[in-house]
Amino acid sequence: MFSPGCRVLDGPQTEIVSREREQHLIEASPIQRRRLSDSVQEQLLLMIKSRDLTPGDPLPSERELMASFAVGRPAIREALQRLERMGLIEIRHGERARVAIPSFGRMVDQMSESVRHLLTHSSASLEHLKEARATFEMEMARIAARRRRPADVRRLRSVVATQATFIDDQPRFLEWDGKFHKEIASISGNPVFTSVSEALFGWLAHFHIHLVRSPGEENLTIGEHREIIAAIADGNVDGAATAMGDHLSRANRLYQRTDASSSKKGTKRKR
Repeated sequence: MFSPGCRVLDGPQTEIVSREREQHLIEASPIQRRRLSDSVQEQLLLMIKSRDLTPGDPLPSERELMASFAVGRPAIREALQRLERMGLIEIRHGERARVAIPSFGRMVDQMSESVRHLLTHSSASLEHLKEARATFEMEMARIAARRRRPADVRRLRSVVATQATFIDDQPRFLEWDGKFHKEIASISGNPVFTSVSEALFGWLAHFHIHLVRSPGEENLTIGEHREIIAAIADGNVDGAATAMGDHLSRANRLYQRTDASSSKKGTKRKR
């Protein structure tokens, strides 16, 4: 039963309406053409899975893959390079590609370009990363204070002693600063923590170096590092976390003052 005023279409009119609806769906949902390398990538992943290939196992040669998939060399190479960027395979010149050995470090490396883009174009993301790093580093200090052994404390002191010799060499000083934080994370015995520590410091050092470098404050940095070590050596869990938090907060406050000063200078120059 139909409502009053409703028209029933049949014959040619129905066919016209159907064609109009079909045309509307086509316009609203265009079909995206896939690149040939996308299909090759899927097939390579299926090959690795179906053949139960394990880390270190070689894939077929490029020539064999071209024959198997009936595609040209460019599509094969593009797909292989994409899988390498994903950390799933390793490519060495003159050799067949191989299934990559799983590594948290490699996984983090694959994220670096995406993180660079994020930190360059999103100030909010930068603030979130700074907060995440502070929370993470404080927890690493707590864990280190609980699990430290005499050899761990000796390594930390050795790292800071070496860092102190590079007070007048900013790049090397910064390098050993990162090693200090990484060494604290390694005391946990958890490789994920070690990789994350290295990544967080590395991302800030490469993309916002002013957040991990404080020119003219090197001696203060060394002193704070030694305070953190002392708390870890004493097994002072809360003290280690507090010392780490104060260390990172001081660095962030210094950056904010420096950044504000630079902004004012830039404004004056524009005038």
